[in-house]
Amino acid sequence: MLHPRALKWMFFEIMDESWMAEALAEARRAGGDGEVPIGAVVVVDGRIVGRGRNARERLRDPTAHAEILALQEAARSLGRWRLSGATIYATLEPCPMCAGALVNARIDRLVYSVRDPKAGAAGTLFDIPRDARLNHRIQVDSGVLASECGAVLTEFFRARRK
Repeated sequence: MLHPRALKWMFFEIMDESWMAEALAEARRAGGDGEVPIGAVVVVDGRIVGRGRNARERLRDPTAHAEILALQEAARSLGRWRLSGATIYATLEPCPMCAGALVNARIDRLVYSVRDPKAGAAGTLFDIPRDARLNHRIQVDSGVLASECGAVLTEFFRARRK
């Protein structure tokens, strides 16, 4: 018989993969739009309350990152800017702007798929979500569906170089 903690861990792993698959679908939509294929979803109480995908080119907006758009939709959906109780799933490690927005939104948990060696601000270059100097800290987990999310990014940039 499995220990209750093992069952809880297995449940969270399955749910994390399910929500990350939703973020990956958003990333694929972004790629189809000619955007860098990054997607994000915000989940509260077992339901998606915000979705986002990169839209910088389409909107001509340097802040139109997947995480920012997902946070905006979640805030509208919930009718509040404080997103405590929420988990955000992102296919790529957030940049400094997005990591700062997650802290300011009071997100409880960040789950990202692929590390970003050029701009990652959730443990790679910086660790904004867990910085003790800030007024809020976020639990961070990574690597969920990393090969699938990484493949979408790799293929996008390979096609751009041709």
